Amino acid sequence: MFHHVTVLMEEAIEGLNINPDGIYVDCTLGGAGHSSVIASRLSEKGLLIAFDQDDAALANAEIRLAPYMDRVKLVRSNFRYLEQQLRLEPRAMMNGLPQVDGILFDLGVSSPQLDEAERGFSYNHDAELDMRMDRNSELTAKEIVNHWTEQEIAKILFEYGEEKFSRRIAGKIVAARENAPIESTVQLVELIKEGIPAAARRTGPHPAKRSFQALRIAVNDELGVFEEALEQTIRCLAPGGRAAVITFHSLEDRICKQTFAKYVERCTCPPGFPMCVCGTKGVVKLINRKPIESGPEELEANPRARSAKLRVAQKL
Repeated sequence: MFHHVTVLMEEAIEGLNINPDGIYVDCTLGGAGHSSVIASRLSEKGLLIAFDQDDAALANAEIRLAPYMDRVKLVRSNFRYLEQQLRLEPRAMMNGLPQVDGILFDLGVSSPQLDEAERGFSYNHDAELDMRMDRNSELTAKEIVNHWTEQEIAKILFEYGEEKFSRRIAGKIVAARENAPIESTVQLVELIKEGIPAAARRTGPHPAKRSFQALRIAVNDELGVFEEALEQTIRCLAPGGRAAVITFHSLEDRICKQTFAKYVERCTCPPGFPMCVCGTKGVVKLINRKPIESGPEELEANPRARSAKLRVAQKL
């Protein structure tokens, strides 16, 4: 069973400010937690378009969203093709452009993907090094650790995983693969442990957590895809439409914060001017100045929610 604990559920739904007759997009269907609530609030005139590239997630959604399938369209696609896919839906088009009432991103990796041993995401289970969200894509974690240069590996561990021992770990990986290919998650975990001093291994989370996160982000080009999709989101929102974005990683949150900030109205007149004459108009306004975070009850029930942040912006 595809079971996934949805984070910041009520806050994200409230942020979307759902119109029963509106058109909404869930870019990250996952366990269909957010999608099921959105669909339940839509009338027969409303439409939910839900994206996922994972076949298990889509199969689960067909069951979970069965009561609402008259107002739901499931799309097997990476959300980097958001605008392209919306152009294929006549109800989402207005004056030659996609115009929808709300777009949701929940960038947490679905718990089933993390916990399924054979997917290669988990440092707690032995499996082939894979980490692909879309099993049809070519790049795998095995390819990276066995063929990328030491400098390239160190860079992604440091930038995407914020791993301060990235160079030492990359050195261990490159030295080990000269003797034999690194095939499994267990092999990689041992090499990561060797690269981290014993004192550092005794505190904090699992020593492989940051490196596995970094490899997953690199394999799936998660940051590049998200940045592309967020730019498309601003274009595809109708006036008054909202984007609600839940991030779990500081780099994702920074992309969201900076992208929204780029489109917020800002006067460019010199500080001494008595009145604004520049006429600069913003594209969006922020619904919440600071990100919304999980409360104590949610954190107790789901520790993975600790790093979750929700930002909401509305198209002007």
